Amino acid sequence: MTTRYWAASLPVGQGSSASSLWSRLQESISKQAFDTALYRFNIPNLRVGTLDSLLALSDDLLKSNNFIEGVSHKIRRQIEELERLSGVVSSSLTVDGVPVDSYLTRFAWDEAKYPTMSPLKEIVDGIHVHIAKIEDDLKVRVAEYSNVRSQLNAINRKQAGSLAVRDLSNLVKPQDIVTSEHLTTLLAVVSKYSQKDWLSSYETLTTYVAPRSSKKLHEDNEYALYTVTLFSRDADNFRTKARERGFQVRDFEYNPETQDSRKQELEKLTQDQETLRSSLLQWCYTSYGEVFSSWMHFCAVRVFSESILRYGLPPSFLSVVLSPSIKNEKKVRSILEGLCSSSNSTYWKTEDEGGMAGFAGDADAHPYVSFTINLI
Repeated sequence: MTTRYWAASLPVGQGSSASSLWSRLQESISKQAFDTALYRFNIPNLRVGTLDSLLALSDDLLKSNNFIEGVSHKIRRQIEELERLSGVVSSSLTVDGVPVDSYLTRFAWDEAKYPTMSPLKEIVDGIHVHIAKIEDDLKVRVAEYSNVRSQLNAINRKQAGSLAVRDLSNLVKPQDIVTSEHLTTLLAVVSKYSQKDWLSSYETLTTYVAPRSSKKLHEDNEYALYTVTLFSRDADNFRTKARERGFQVRDFEYNPETQDSRKQELEKLTQDQETLRSSLLQWCYTSYGEVFSSWMHFCAVRVFSESILRYGLPPSFLSVVLSPSIKNEKKVRSILEGLCSSSNSTYWKTEDEGGMAGFAGDADAHPYVSFTINLI
């Protein structure tokens, strides 16, 4: 998919027509920059209004375009992340089933959604409000998904860390724990390289340790987890003595209800994460299409309004979409400039000469309307 296009318009001179200008442009491109994709950008005659309203609107066009483009890219990035996490093969993004680049190159104005008799400001404001609502919805949905994901990651981190810090509940079974009126079982975390020391010394750390009561439950790359059974009244003293020998006694209380609750919580969060991820991905697919369609209509308004301000009334210009290769950019710029009338070219060439180059915030000064559409 091509990811960068130019939207441009050329003035139709007196005694000429948009069709003849289109033919001349096609011929020039095919001869001098044949690898440049070229398409008509079909913009209907929109309601112009007053020159003052058009000038006022032009001040907001670049800012609004940046906002809409930003939301488009934000949703696209979210789609890429969700597809990566879901292991989904990246799919072609569409607008009503049409790939986005095809939608742009075969653009057709949606009269039902944006009546051409509506004032331009009304169309632009409507697009802006619609995109802002989608962006707000995206923030809410992403926050909900991220919250569940963070909770699940926190639980997984506890289960994936070393024995010195991880949750021990899934490593301990009921038969590992002795609990009675006088006896208790402690869990000791022992360095992997100190296990012999533990086994030879735990019975003598304090007076009331049950002989041969230590059993290894689990081992990771750094530590081993051992049980030790002793009189409850001696537990605090044992913890102190164990710490002095470099053994860590973990606080742990076996509770079957808590175990089941944690397991159910983990299962629910895992299911919620998958549900939210799938839902968010489907919403992003749909919303990207809506945003992209609105963005292309906005670009059409932008080309139209800038062309009126540059070339005057009645509307008489050829609007096109091109995708030149980087090596042919200068050549294509030269072709477009050459097809502008000499008066336009002189007037618009530089700001220093008092013209209106760089209109509506464009970085480059050209004697024709031109701006870049970055799909990614």
